[in-house]
Amino acid sequence: MADLLRIEEPGAAGRARPQWTAFLELGFRPLYLLGCLWAAVSIGLWVFAPQLLRGQLVSVFWHAHEMLWGFVATIAAGFLLTAVSNWTGINPLKGRALGAACVLWLVARVGLLVPGAAAFAVAAVAEVLFFGWTALAIGRAIYARRSRRNYGVPLLMLGLGLADALYLLAAWRGDYVALLARLQTGLLLMALIALLIARRVIPFFATRAVHGLVLPMHTRSGHVQLAAGTLAIAAQLAGWPQLAAALLALTGVLALVHVLAWRPLAVRRVPLLWTLYAGYAAMGAGILVWAVQVGGWLAEPMRAAWPVHVVGVAGFSVLIIGMVTRTALGHLGRPLRTDRLMVWCYVLVLAAAALRLLALVPGPWTPGALHGSAGAWVLAFALYLWRFAPLLIRPRADAAPKAAMPAMTTIAVARRRAE
Repeated sequence: MADLLRIEEPGAAGRARPQWTAFLELGFRPLYLLGCLWAAVSIGLWVFAPQLLRGQLVSVFWHAHEMLWGFVATIAAGFLLTAVSNWTGINPLKGRALGAACVLWLVARVGLLVPGAAAFAVAAVAEVLFFGWTALAIGRAIYARRSRRNYGVPLLMLGLGLADALYLLAAWRGDYVALLARLQTGLLLMALIALLIARRVIPFFATRAVHGLVLPMHTRSGHVQLAAGTLAIAAQLAGWPQLAAALLALTGVLALVHVLAWRPLAVRRVPLLWTLYAGYAAMGAGILVWAVQVGGWLAEPMRAAWPVHVVGVAGFSVLIIGMVTRTALGHLGRPLRTDRLMVWCYVLVLAAAALRLLALVPGPWTPGALHGSAGAWVLAFALYLWRFAPLLIRPRADAAPKAAMPAMTTIAVARRRAE
């Protein structure tokens, strides 16, 4: 990893042609592209063209589902499929199998926009198969290598898919009261996955990017955090709000303790890192807000939209924009440096998060803040795609010269024969 920090981008890489084999080589390639594309499209539809949302899953229920499972969970699946390949030496999904999973994902996205019960049923089946297939592929690689420290990862992914199935089932039955509970379960499961991933990679990335920086991995407190979050889900499902609130508070406080121990001021000049710090801290703060809402600890009841958006927009989204740039650069063999366009992506996502939270406060500014947030969001992910889509569909930068070697050898042999 330290060598990647000094690598120079080969000039030949920019001339490499797009390749299906490269595009379907690792999970992050198609799923980062699809997830970020859908992030921009779905918010554009939700805010600027809601009249096009004619599927059975309507209005805010479609928006909530697509943000959590269509965007955030998709990026998580892409990251985990790639990370598990590094952890175990087994690539969980690649080639046609990965392509088939992406087709399922696309069928789900389109099906939820098409009117009618039949389209909804097809979309729901495709969606459940996508997450089930991803979780099983991840689990097969982890259990085959007996990677014990990662045994919980496929279970969390499977739980996320199950929460999705229950959400869609409640929508099918028209049980809109149950939808909020299913959404909260999925949101907390996704938060646990994100906290687990971020707690591992942030200190790892930081110590290799900042000379002399030594950071704790927080392994024991991370186990406590994971256990507290899991028990919070169980307490919510059991109808014990005060216990759930206390466990959520513990989960959130530990996240903030982790960030402070990671010396955030030491990475303030490294955009690839401070975005990850900001996203992790926002998730911790959002879970604390969630604890207050679930426990009813304020004199006036808090709207459920507050914890959803603090965790989702300020937490997940900021963490994701940092992760999909940092990990993509690394796995594509590119220098681990930001350019101005990447920094603008970070700034725009932060602005989108701030404006979206401002829009939750009733006032004359609410419509303007909502539309400003959506505009900044769409532009951020459009810029990401402009910068990274051409790279995601091509071979690694440091693999391009190797691919050219056989051709160069053939030319050299031909010249010798001619001489």
